[in-house]
Amino acid sequence: MGHPAVIRASRPLEEVTVRVAGPSALTAPAAGHLRALGATLTPQTPGAHTGPATFEATGAQGAATAYTAWADVLPDADGIDEPTVQAATGMMAVHGRRDGRPRGLAVDYAATCASVLTVQGLLAALLGRARGGAHPAQVTTGADRAALLTLGQYLAAANAPEAEAVRLVPGGPPFTARCGTRFELEALDPAPWARFWRELGAPEEAIRSGWQPFQFRYATACAPIPEALHRAARAVPWARVQQAAATSGAEVCPLHAPAALPGTTAGTAPWSLTPRTADQPLPATGPAAHAALPLSGLTVLEAGRRIQAPLAAHLLRQLGAEVLRIEPPGGDPLRGMPPCCEDVSARWLALNRGKDAVQIDIKSPVGQAELRELAAGADVFLHNWAPGKAEQLGLDADRLAAVNPGLVYAYTSGWAGRLSEAPMGTDFMVQARMGIGALARPADEPPAPSLMTLIDVLGGLLGAEAVVAGLLLRERSGSGVRVESSLLGAAEALTAPALHRAAGGGELRRPAGFRCPLPTADGWIAPADDSAPAAGARAARWTEMPSEQALAALRADGLAATAVTTDLGALPQDRRLSGALTRDPHGSLVVPTPWRFV
Repeated sequence: MGHPAVIRASRPLEEVTVRVAGPSALTAPAAGHLRALGATLTPQTPGAHTGPATFEATGAQGAATAYTAWADVLPDADGIDEPTVQAATGMMAVHGRRDGRPRGLAVDYAATCASVLTVQGLLAALLGRARGGAHPAQVTTGADRAALLTLGQYLAAANAPEAEAVRLVPGGPPFTARCGTRFELEALDPAPWARFWRELGAPEEAIRSGWQPFQFRYATACAPIPEALHRAARAVPWARVQQAAATSGAEVCPLHAPAALPGTTAGTAPWSLTPRTADQPLPATGPAAHAALPLSGLTVLEAGRRIQAPLAAHLLRQLGAEVLRIEPPGGDPLRGMPPCCEDVSARWLALNRGKDAVQIDIKSPVGQAELRELAAGADVFLHNWAPGKAEQLGLDADRLAAVNPGLVYAYTSGWAGRLSEAPMGTDFMVQARMGIGALARPADEPPAPSLMTLIDVLGGLLGAEAVVAGLLLRERSGSGVRVESSLLGAAEALTAPALHRAAGGGELRRPAGFRCPLPTADGWIAPADDSAPAAGARAARWTEMPSEQALAALRADGLAATAVTTDLGALPQDRRLSGALTRDPHGSLVVPTPWRFV
């Protein structure tokens, strides 16, 4: 390791004190994660609703400071809180695609993601110093940077030279049974999809034409499914829907009310870190180069698919690690998913840019041996395979520890084995099961999970956070570490503020009209939460003004608001981002890195 002497720590931030100050939306989630990692937090200094959050850490690894602002790329006037950040970055536009107009998420998604990135940056800074290199001890991030990162795939696709494979028009699940039960449907292949709808008596043409928009909803955040399919669902009781799912191989999940899972307590960590008992000396990794990024010199093997694990590895690469993707023979089929830039998927590049790749048939003994050989020289092995697959392939944590006792073995799962009779562990099923459909919309609207990939993306962020925590724990304990994060943990992190609010006597869901943008003569404006009542009282006035004039009038009255981005293809020219969006060698759009280390 970086130093010959190690502390037998069981949590990476034992004996570390962190002083926290700033607005609770930016500090509370991060503070909870820091406590779960073993840090001692000094009493929080009350902070204003706006302004940056500060995290000053001191301990055995040295000192490091993290700053988190609402606006680190945006001008302060255009990124003053959660709704203004959602509006300016395009998040409201993507979340609103199903409805055909911009909508604000009623959960603090940008702030939650920024909190996770804050902890990642702080852990990475401490890791770099613990490894003995001369690393920056100050890291800055922002809710706007977090929002742009979460929208990376949508922004890349909107700015690619090719068109989308499906139309971006309103529509999508959930479906409603005759009894009024609203439910999500999941089918990863066309055969169970078709069998399910045939069981419900849907027309063949609607079944055929509905599959592609349903399949692409993860990529487009909308799904213009034929009305005939919705009618077929409404014509039968919920029991018949369940029977059709069981017969077809598709899965359904009713939209649950938000609630903590039985046996859990508030503040449950969204990941687990389990150090191994070191029975032999670990190989030294040595310090990273002078002034390099904190994870420079470390190697990550990633066997990921879709979003969760690839995004986690993408973040580790941005912190300096070398990432090697394990792809099946013939390569990752998602490399060709439209729209493309120079024959490479813009969405794929948003998650995998800059990674190396090797093709391995992990189902064969030869391929398994090859992966074990690669793992012997790696620092991290990261995957999001289906439950039990790693054990079936002989690539589980215990077997890889036999060839590399210092390995950080990271599994980004769906349900972390914590929920009995869990539905399929995909984004929209987790949203349905964990009540996010209710929390994403205000109380005067029926629950509906967002068609943005909220949970996959937040799950990827938490996966990267857990890996960096595991690397720091390895540095301190001298042992390899098994790490597990999950989509369930991401859902719990996102719902925790509402559950905490309700436990204190407040309302679980936000009030009617919460974070609804206001129309103007040429677009939409989004007021800050504190300014929304006064701005909404004059809503009719804004429809007669261009957005720029409406904003000037609001700001002259001391109110805060910004224009809502509705065209993601025009965002690179938006003056508010002042050149923050760039292009890679393929011509694909690149969002700014989440952190600035100085």
